Amino acid sequence: MTIKADRWIIEKARAGMIEPFDQAQIRHREGEKLISYGTSSYGYDVRCANEFKIFTNINSTIVDPKAFDERNFVDFVGDVCIIPPNSFALARTVEYFRIPRNVLTICLGKSTYARCGIIVNVTPLEPEWEGHVTLEFSNTTPLPAKIYAFEGVAQMLFLESDEDCLTSYKDRGGKYQGQKGVTLPRT
Repeated sequence: MTIKADRWIIEKARAGMIEPFDQAQIRHREGEKLISYGTSSYGYDVRCANEFKIFTNINSTIVDPKAFDERNFVDFVGDVCIIPPNSFALARTVEYFRIPRNVLTICLGKSTYARCGIIVNVTPLEPEWEGHVTLEFSNTTPLPAKIYAFEGVAQMLFLESDEDCLTSYKDRGGKYQGQKGVTLPRT
C-alpha cells in the first residue's frame, strides 16, 4: 500500500469519493482566519458539521457499548461546541465519503487541536465504506474546550493497494454503512 498524493485525491474526489470537495486548502473565509480544510499534500482535511452530541453524566448511567444509553449525551447545534473538562463530544464531518474497494483511509487529528489537548479519534474507513464520518473529540484538559463547526478538525490519509480487497465493508453489510448525521454505537 502507498499513501496517495494530492493529484490522486483530486482525481478520486472528482469521481465522487469526497462530497463536498475543496481542491485547495482553505484558510480564510470573508477575511476571517480558519482552521484549514481541503486538499493537503498527502491527504484531505475534513470539516466538522454543526451537529454535536456532548457527553454528560447527569443521568449517572453506565457507558456500555453493547447497551448504549442515548441519555449519556446532550444534543447541540451551533457554530461552536464547548466540551466540558475531561469529557468528550461526538460530531460528524461535513464531507460524505465513498471509499474505493482498493483504498483504506486513516484519520488523524489536526495539530492545532492536539496542541490544545483536544484529541480526535476516528476508526479507519474500510474499503467500500460510505457515509458521514462520526468524529470523537476528547477534551483531555481540566478546562472547557472549543470545537469550531465548518472548519478543519482532522486529516484523512488514503492508502491505496495494488489490488482490491477480497471482502469489503459493503460486502460484510457493515452496521455503519451509509450513516448520516452523528451516529451512536451499534451492536
